[in-house]
Amino acid sequence: MSGSPRENVGRKGAAELRRKERVPGVLYGGNEQIKFSVTSNDFEKVVRQPDTLQINLEINGKTIPAVMQELQWHPVTDRPVHFDLLELIPGKPVKIALPVKVSGVSVGVREGGKLVQNYRRLKIRGKAEDLPDSIALDITPLKIGDNIRVRDITYPGCEILETEASVVVGVQVTRAVVEEKPVAAAAPAAGAAPAAGATPAAGAAPAVAAAEPKKKK
Repeated sequence: MSGSPRENVGRKGAAELRRKERVPGVLYGGNEQIKFSVTSNDFEKVVRQPDTLQINLEINGKTIPAVMQELQWHPVTDRPVHFDLLELIPGKPVKIALPVKVSGVSVGVREGGKLVQNYRRLKIRGKAEDLPDSIALDITPLKIGDNIRVRDITYPGCEILETEASVVVGVQVTRAVVEEKPVAAAAPAAGAAPAAGATPAAGAAPAVAAAEPKKKK
């Protein structure tokens, strides 16, 4: 992404840039802050892609690796109005929100369960060279009732900045699974007399009442 230094850094200057279809931005984290602007068309091509992690900013003949830290949108037009970039410096930890990508088809989903993903992005801290492009989760072994929590996710040299017990993705039971196997009625034991008032089955011999013994006169 190519940027041009900003001369007027106040509100009026920013408004003038927007009228010229440019987006004002700030790069910090290095030796000095750099205030610049980029064309709206080039900027939107980058930020509309959810998988974009690192942005290589070309300014004053120099290419600077950076990550997005803050982005402001216009509440009515939904156009970007301002953004902040953090320069990536080898060996220096940074905080960033990475996209969560799931792969595979879980055992629980095959059995009729429902996959629920609670996080689309996770905040993570680590050195620029240790950060992954995304949080990759294999959901293939998950059965109904299983889940992956924050504490189950590890990346060398990095720390997930979310509550450890939070469920990132899981497989929940559905009503269809519960109703799929109704409990069968228990059959009466062989030789057992039918319950009082029960109707004999078709073709079954009626029960014969035992005759009372005759009294002697």
